[in-house]
Amino acid sequence: MTDITTVAVLGTGVLGSQIAFQSAYSGFPVVAYDISDEALVGARERFERLAATYRAEVPGAAEGTRVEDALARVTLTTSLADAAKVDLVIEAVPEVLDLKREIYTQLAGLANENTVFATNSSTLLPSDIVDFTGRPDRFLALHFANRVWKFNTGEVMGTDRTSPEVFDAVMRFAEAIGMVPIAIRKEKAGYVLNSLLVPLLNAGMGLAAGGYASVADIDKTWRIATGAPMGPLQMLDVIGLNTPYNILTHSSTGDQALAAWLKENYIDQGKLGVATGEGFYRYA
Repeated sequence: MTDITTVAVLGTGVLGSQIAFQSAYSGFPVVAYDISDEALVGARERFERLAATYRAEVPGAAEGTRVEDALARVTLTTSLADAAKVDLVIEAVPEVLDLKREIYTQLAGLANENTVFATNSSTLLPSDIVDFTGRPDRFLALHFANRVWKFNTGEVMGTDRTSPEVFDAVMRFAEAIGMVPIAIRKEKAGYVLNSLLVPLLNAGMGLAAGGYASVADIDKTWRIATGAPMGPLQMLDVIGLNTPYNILTHSSTGDQALAAWLKENYIDQGKLGVATGEGFYRYA
């Protein structure tokens, strides 16, 4: 049996910080890694905001000391060597293949041979990365949806070299941190969730970029006609606009014209979504 008792998360952005905090909230000691002290300042702020969100939204979180205990279980570091000294490393760095390959190359030389590596990549296949991990049998994908405490799927997807024992261990870990584990039976870029979601988000951006309808009306149409709580452009603001930009520019099927529109009108102006106070919408 492969037991997972300690966890590291590489990358403390929107989703990386959520994965780390949810794991800590579920009782696991967590090492949260990022590349600079400046990045860790932002991480501390995100963890404090998550603590407040859990108290407000997660049943029972406002009672007792569980949120405070979760914060105490998270160790922040800029040392990849420190992050490698765990049972499971979850990588949540930007959606740039060369960057992911580089960090796994470094990680492979630092981690214990029994450590399991899991990528949270939204669109890249594990087989695109596996040769850089130094442990093809102990590498797979573990994908989370944004707002993990509420939309709690944990999609698990291996390569043809992933050990069944490791696959099962990560399925158990996902369940242990409150996720509903979803087994992906063969490799699929985007898993189940993003295979459904990304075309919707791209269509929303395409309608806005083409001037077919206003941002508000695009989202309004989707909400009214489907009963969904948010439209595609509202969802993108929550995700953060750097993520779709990276996917559009680095994916073999990406839309370069749409990426250029997103960069010129939003990213270059510092409008990255909810995290910066403005994206497709403005936020208090």
